[in-house]
This record gives sequence, C-alpha cells and structure tokens, in this order.
Amino acid sequence: MRLHRNLVLAVIHALDLIYNEKEYADKVVQKTLKLDKRWGVRDRKFVAETIYDMVRWKRLYNEIAGTKEHYTRDNLWKNFAVWAILKGIKLPDWRYFEGTPTRRIKGKFDELQSIRKFRESIPDWMDETGEAELGKRWDEEIKELNKQARVILRTNTLKTTRKELQKSLEEEEIFTEFLPQAPDALVLVERKNVFLTQAFKNGLFEVQDASSQLVAPFLDVKPGQKVIDTCAGAGGKTLHLASLMENKGQIIAMDIYAHKLAELKKRAKRDGAHNIETRPIDGSKAIKKFKGKADRVLIDAPCSGIGVLKRNPDSKWKLNADFLDRIRKTQAEILDQYASMVKDGGNMVYATCSILPSENEKQVEAFLEKHKDFKLLKDKKVSPAATGFDGFYMALMEKKS
Repeated sequence: MRLHRNLVLAVIHALDLIYNEKEYADKVVQKTLKLDKRWGVRDRKFVAETIYDMVRWKRLYNEIAGTKEHYTRDNLWKNFAVWAILKGIKLPDWRYFEGTPTRRIKGKFDELQSIRKFRESIPDWMDETGEAELGKRWDEEIKELNKQARVILRTNTLKTTRKELQKSLEEEEIFTEFLPQAPDALVLVERKNVFLTQAFKNGLFEVQDASSQLVAPFLDVKPGQKVIDTCAGAGGKTLHLASLMENKGQIIAMDIYAHKLAELKKRAKRDGAHNIETRPIDGSKAIKKFKGKADRVLIDAPCSGIGVLKRNPDSKWKLNADFLDRIRKTQAEILDQYASMVKDGGNMVYATCSILPSENEKQVEAFLEKHKDFKLLKDKKVSPAATGFDGFYMALMEKKS
C-alpha cells in the first residue's frame, strides 16, 4: 500500500479531534469523509478504517511509540508510524517519519503481547473488571470485541421480505448473505455506505446488529397489544417491535432525551410504522400514568456498552470505573420504577448491550428478590466470542396474575 499525504493528514486531524477535543469517533469520521469530494471508495475506506483502527489500538500504539498519552501533533505522527509499521506499510520519505525506529517498534510489539491490557489495548480498570466478573472468558471476549464489526441489516417486514430486500440491494451493487441467527437479518459481504441506497431511502431496512435483533422477538409481542419501550432512544428496537406487531396495537416509545425521540419519528415515517407514539420522560408522572396498563414493557437499559466495543472503540477511553458504579445504580432504579407499568399477567424484558454479570443477571436477581410479584421466564446471554456479534443480555419476566 502507498500512503497518500492528503489522506494521512485527514487521519491525523481526525485523531486530534478525538484524542484532544474528546469528540466522538463516529461523528469525526462522518465529518472527515466530507472533506474532499474527489476521494474515491478506496480513499474513504482507508480514512474511516484507519481512524477506527488507531482509536481501537490507542493504548498499544501509545505504549510502543513512548508518547506517554501526550497527543501533540508530532506524537500523533509517531503513533501513525507505529500503525503503518505493524501493518507492513512502507513509510514514505516524509519529514514526519525521519528516524522512525522500525526494528524497535516491532520488538516492543512482540514484548507487549504477554500483557493483556496492552495486547488488547484497554484501560487498567476495564481489564480488572472484566477478569473479576468473567474469569478466563474475558480473554476470549475482549479479543473478539477488538475486531471490526460487520454491517448487519434488519429487513423492515412492514414493507418487504428478506429475499426481496437482498434482490433490491443487488440491483444497487450491494451484496449480502443470510444470517441463520436472526430471521430478518442480512450481512454485507463488503462494507459499503448503505445509507445512500434507494432501498434505505424507501425504508426497506435498518442497520442493526444481529444480537440487537434478538431483543424485540424476546419480548414475545402480539398484534393489537399495548407495548411500552421505556428507553427507546432513536428507536432501533421500537421499529422492530412495530414490524413484529404488523402495525397493529399501540407502541409507546419513551425516553428522557426528546431529540432522540424526534429522530425516531423520522425513522418511523420512513419505515411506514404507524402504531408508534413518542412520550418524553420528564418526571415520575410520565411513568405513573401507565401504571399497570402495558401488556409488554421493554427496558433496553443504559449500560457500560462493553458488549458493543467493536462498533464503538472510542468508548474504551470515555468509560471509567465511576461511570460503571453509577450506571448500575441507574439500572436498578429504572427496573424498580418502570416495572410498575406492566399489567398483571404481562411480560417485561430487561436488556443491556453489556457482558458483565453485575449489569445483567445480578440486576435481575436483585429485582426479583425485591419484587415477588414477578418471576423469571427465561434469559439469554449473547457472547461476542461465541457468535462474532455484539454482546447482549436479555431477561424475560412475567408479572404474576
């Protein structure tokens, strides 16, 4: 591979925004890809994948470069040189790369492979927490979570079938394969920007990981029911629920962030999902209003997001142990409050995109100990190492009649 100066400069500028200005990697990538309209598919792929790669392996590259987490412009170039050397890319004769110690970089990389926190490029607290909660499994899970996420689509069955969607995408030169794990899922053979397709503009699919696609069916919704999605956000699972309910019945999508619900409204319109009503949670009254009214309640709880590190690698550097402690308390409070909306004989799913038992089965155990009117019907742990997809947990509970 030959490095092009304008592309590498774009990567360096993006890393400056992510490391020093604390901007989110996905937003920075979106902005960066708009810098030069002359860039072709390969150029855009290089820029996006290199940014994510360097963010993913930030600690490892920093340790090899000896830059002590001081991300000055010069140090960003040193980190980039480490990335290039380890990828087997010949460094061009640019002043930024003068005196790059190639042999030392390779030797240091080999030396660090015996230390997991450097090998897997994670903060100390995350490594310690993962080992404490998962034991030997942590090795396999974090290794998988450092791989690039595949692009998975969920067919919008309100408008099309999986087979028809596959055919529509082929006409736009986007090739996909079926996934047996999720009946409505298609996985892209090669990464492409699917948001530019006519199929997307027509609302034929949503981008949603295969693990995430398991949550809505786990709630076992039926057409005609009253369903409340309590932490709806921008509505990925809400829209899936609408498909499963065949647009019949009522879905109340709630969230504390009104701007996310506004995005859900746009998506619902594009998808042709007509049975969704949005309600911002601006206090306890919003919850009390629906006490004992819902056939089904989904709590897609806020969490550490450790199960989705492969698609959000920068969250490794934004999370900390204090946040994990706070989010566990929030999860317990949400379960306590939102469970009141389930009617007698109704069902509730508690779900997270975490693989930590303290956020998952232990939260459910504590809830059931306190709320004797609920019982656990079943739960499911989705392991990234076992499936190759995001890490998820979901528990289906029934409120006794």
